[in-house]
Amino acid sequence: MFWDLKHRLNAAVNAHDIPRILTCYSEDAVYVTPGGLAEGHDQIEWMYQQTFQGFPDWHAAAWFELGDCENPAVTEWTYTGTHNGTLLMPGGREIEPTGRSISVRATCTSFVKDGKICTHREYYDQLELYSQLGFGLLELERMPA
Repeated sequence: MFWDLKHRLNAAVNAHDIPRILTCYSEDAVYVTPGGLAEGHDQIEWMYQQTFQGFPDWHAAAWFELGDCENPAVTEWTYTGTHNGTLLMPGGREIEPTGRSISVRATCTSFVKDGKICTHREYYDQLELYSQLGFGLLELERMPA
């Protein structure tokens, strides 16, 4: 059951189908990423919209699932995409499209209750992402707020 839900979420994310994504989450779900925290469907929808806006071809490829653990369901991913849209950064700064492709390693845990994801935590290295976009720490610090 837990893995079926996680696979449905992955298919919806790769289809950029936000209504279908939200059916995987409980109404009061919490979604945690290095970029911020979202609580409830409205905020979770906004987080996914930001990702798909920055990377219109965003794709998540699972390459490892922790098979002997169902709840939380733990997956390792490679996220890929091309930065062809404005990317909102923590703190409100925006990075204009660079046209660069990214390939970022990530992992996530999904806790399920009553057939819906109640907590979803994504982990990835933001510096790995920003470096692939052509920004180092100093360039990011100098960007206008």
